[in-house]
Formats: sequence, structure tokens, C-alpha cells
Amino acid sequence: MIDWTDRYCRFFHRQLSARALLFTEMVVADAIIHGPRERLLAHHPAEHPVALQLGGSDPAKLAEAVRIAADFAYDEINLNVGCPSDRVQSGTFGACLMKTPELVAACVSAMKRVATVPVTVKCRIGVDDQAPEVVLPDFLARVIAAGADAVWIHARKAWLQGLSPRENREIPPLDYDLVQAMKRENPHVFIGINGGIQDLSQALHHLNHVDGVMLGRAAYQNAGLLTGVDAALAGTGPDALARAADASAAFDWMALRDAMMAYADTVIAGGGRLNHVTRHMVGLFQGFAGARRYRQLLSSEATKPGVGPGLIAEAFAAVDIAGGPRLGSSGPAAGEGQRAAS
Repeated sequence: MIDWTDRYCRFFHRQLSARALLFTEMVVADAIIHGPRERLLAHHPAEHPVALQLGGSDPAKLAEAVRIAADFAYDEINLNVGCPSDRVQSGTFGACLMKTPELVAACVSAMKRVATVPVTVKCRIGVDDQAPEVVLPDFLARVIAAGADAVWIHARKAWLQGLSPRENREIPPLDYDLVQAMKRENPHVFIGINGGIQDLSQALHHLNHVDGVMLGRAAYQNAGLLTGVDAALAGTGPDALARAADASAAFDWMALRDAMMAYADTVIAGGGRLNHVTRHMVGLFQGFAGARRYRQLLSSEATKPGVGPGLIAEAFAAVDIAGGPRLGSSGPAAGEGQRAAS
């Protein structure tokens, strides 16, 4: 989620769901130790619950990063063992660590010794020519024994050569059955699932088999789906989808508009730009009449010098909010909660 789930995105998503667990962009341990800690780690109090996603492969450095991050009061520390990008591989972390589960276990153990909040792992089911049904159970056994409080599993392999990060999110086949099997084999450990989950109906189906559902692109590209998350997770039973639809229909869009305008004003006053905030809001009104004009305003006009938060009001006014999404458009879905996660 590098360049996606920055502090501006997380503040926006929190206005749509109070319960979803939000994840930061992946931050490299070395950057926290040697770089601008305040810029890398600071976040708005409204973001909670929020997890800090770390990248690294040196147990001592990861432990030091966790110590430093303690001052910023995150709710969870997550070690990324799933990102397949070349940049991450060159630093010997991310998905390539699936090949060295003993090192991941050492990293988790070191982080746990200094952490004051849960330490979790996000992984793939395997990489390259690995047999997931063989390597994933061993990987989980090692990181759980090392103290991992939860494991989020992207239900695809990662191909470290030959596929781009985008292709690695789409081409390797999904194996939800394997992730469900891992939950059955580890009934007392939180197991969350990720990969290819597009809406609340799918998310709720997975929650019959695992403990959490993580959405990345779906929650970002169609942020309006987050408006149904809290209602869907408020209880159990077959009416969860109906509760979500009712919550989405009753959502206070004008309160969201006002909150984002006030937040944008604060960002600009602090030296930021309007498009730092609005670029994350572009996918909000999928399926609504007027959404195209809304997107145009926030995509093109927000980058112009001197433009202020009033542009957000202008963009909202272009949308037929009262008419709701057109029939057949994407409905509400759960975002990365208990657990959905965004």
C-alpha cells in the first residue's frame, strides 16, 4: 500500500468506518531508525485503530523500529512478508522472506520482546516454485511459535521474477481453501484473509471461515463500500447485508464533506496541498449520477495553485447523493474488521 494508505487516506477512511482496522504504508525499519521519524510515523488521533506496517529482515533493526514507534501509540505492529516489488526484494524483505521462515520467526521474536501492542505478520501462501500446501503450514508454525499474535494471509503465491507487483495481485490463482485450512489447523490463532475480495457479501462469507478480512484495492477504489462495514459487523446472522445497505443509505454525506473540508484546511495550513487529501477521495461515489464530474474536479482542479477546501464542497454538489448508486453498481463492502482491515 505504498503511496496509497498514507495519513490523509487513513483519515478519510476513518470517516467512513469507525471499526475497520487501518494499515499504514509499509515503512522500512532503517528509515525509522535513521530518517525523519515524525514524518514517517505521526498520525491523526482519529485514525485509531491503526496498524503500523514494517518492512525489514534484520531482527535487531526491526526491534529498534518497534521501540521508536512505541512513542506514536499504534494499535498493532505488522511485519510485511508479502510485498513482491523489486525495490523491496533488493532490500531482502517482503515476499522473498517466505523462503527463510526461520529468519521471519527471529524477526517476530525480536519485535515481540520490545512491543507493547500485538505483533502480526502479513504473508503470501508461498513464492515461485514453492508448494504452498507444504511451506505455508511450516511458515505459520514458526511465526506462531515465535509469538505472532495474528497472521494475515494473501491467498496467492508471489512470483519474484517475471511478474510486476500489479500482476502479482491478479495473475497467481487464489487459494482460499488453503487459508481456511490454516485456520482450522490453528483454531486459537487469529487468521485473516486477503486477496481478490471485492464486496461485503464476499467478506462476510470469508468471516464464516476465518477471523478477519483485509481489503486493499477494493476499499481504495470504491471507498463508499466502507460505509456499510460497521453495521455489518455489529452482530451475526443472515441480515448483515441488509444492515449494511441500510447504514449506507442513511450515511451522513454532508458530515463527511464538512469533516474533510476542515481536515483539508488544517493540512493546507500546515504546508500541505489540497490534492494530498482529495486524491484519496476520487473513488468515493462509484455508481452515483454525477460521479464523473466529482472525479474530474478532485483529480484535475485540486492540483491547481491556490485551490482551497471549497473545491470539496463543489465536488460533492455535483453528485446526486439523494438518488443513491444506480442499480447494478457496486454496493457496500467490508474494508482492511473483527474484523475488517483497510
